Amino acid sequence: MARGWESKGVESQIEAVESRRTASQRVARPEEQVRLERERESLRLSRKRVLHDIETATHARYREQLEAALRYLDSRLQELSSE
Repeated sequence: MARGWESKGVESQIEAVESRRTASQRVARPEEQVRLERERESLRLSRKRVLHDIETATHARYREQLEAALRYLDSRLQELSSE
Protein backbone atom coordinates (compact mmCIF):
# COMPACT_ATOMS: atom_id res chain seq x y z
CA MET A 1 0.00 0.00 0.00
CA ALA A 2 2.80 2.42 0.81
CA ARG A 3 4.24 1.92 -2.65
CA GLY A 4 0.99 2.97 -4.26
CA TRP A 5 0.92 6.21 -2.31
CA GLU A 6 4.57 6.88 -3.07
CA SER A 7 4.12 6.37 -6.80
CA LYS A 8 1.09 8.67 -6.78
CA GLY A 9 3.19 11.35 -5.10
CA VAL A 10 5.94 10.96 -7.67
CA GLU A 11 3.38 11.00 -10.46
CA SER A 12 1.87 14.25 -9.19
CA GLN A 13 5.34 15.83 -8.91
CA ILE A 14 6.13 14.86 -12.50
CA GLU A 15 2.82 16.28 -13.70
CA ALA A 16 3.48 19.54 -11.84
CA VAL A 17 6.90 19.91 -13.44
CA GLU A 18 5.51 19.17 -16.89
CA SER A 19 2.70 21.67 -16.48
CA ARG A 20 5.17 24.39 -15.43
CA ARG A 21 7.39 23.48 -18.36
CA THR A 22 4.56 23.74 -20.89
CA ALA A 23 3.37 27.00 -19.34
CA SER A 24 6.85 28.49 -19.61
CA GLN A 25 7.15 27.32 -23.21
CA ARG A 26 3.97 29.17 -24.13
CA VAL A 27 5.60 32.48 -23.26
CA ALA A 28 7.92 33.40 -26.09
CA ARG A 29 11.20 34.72 -24.77
CA PRO A 30 14.08 36.16 -26.68
CA GLU A 31 16.88 33.70 -27.36
CA GLU A 32 19.38 35.88 -25.47
CA GLN A 33 17.20 35.87 -22.36
CA VAL A 34 16.95 32.08 -22.44
CA ARG A 35 20.72 31.81 -22.83
CA LEU A 36 21.30 34.12 -19.85
CA GLU A 37 18.87 32.18 -17.67
CA ARG A 38 20.59 28.92 -18.52
CA GLU A 39 23.99 30.38 -17.77
CA ARG A 40 22.79 31.77 -14.43
CA GLU A 41 21.32 28.40 -13.47
CA SER A 42 24.54 26.64 -14.45
CA LEU A 43 26.56 29.07 -12.34
CA ARG A 44 24.22 28.62 -9.37
CA LEU A 45 24.59 24.85 -9.56
CA SER A 46 28.37 25.13 -9.83
CA ARG A 47 28.40 27.49 -6.86
CA LYS A 48 26.38 25.02 -4.81
CA ARG A 49 28.81 22.21 -5.67
CA VAL A 50 31.84 24.35 -4.84
CA LEU A 51 30.34 25.33 -1.47
CA HIS A 52 29.78 21.67 -0.67
CA ASP A 53 33.34 20.83 -1.71
CA ILE A 54 34.70 23.64 0.49
CA GLU A 55 32.85 22.21 3.47
CA THR A 56 34.38 18.78 2.92
CA ALA A 57 37.88 19.79 1.74
CA THR A 58 40.70 18.61 3.95
CA HIS A 59 43.73 20.04 2.12
CA ALA A 60 44.48 23.75 2.44
CA ARG A 61 45.64 24.18 -1.18
CA TYR A 62 42.51 22.55 -2.54
CA ARG A 63 40.35 24.73 -0.30
CA GLU A 64 42.17 27.83 -1.64
CA GLN A 65 41.41 26.74 -5.21
CA LEU A 66 37.78 26.19 -4.34
CA GLU A 67 37.54 29.59 -2.67
CA ALA A 68 39.03 31.20 -5.79
CA ALA A 69 36.46 29.35 -7.90
CA LEU A 70 33.71 30.58 -5.59
CA ARG A 71 34.89 34.18 -5.96
CA TYR A 72 34.86 33.79 -9.75
CA LEU A 73 31.37 32.29 -9.76
CA ASP A 74 30.06 35.05 -7.51
CA SER A 75 31.57 37.74 -9.72
CA ARG A 76 30.17 36.12 -12.86
CA LEU A 77 26.71 35.88 -11.29
CA GLN A 78 26.98 39.55 -10.30
CA GLU A 79 27.86 40.47 -13.89
CA LEU A 80 24.91 38.53 -15.27
CA SER A 81 22.46 40.05 -12.82
CA SER A 82 23.46 43.54 -13.95
CA GLU A 83 22.79 42.71 -17.62
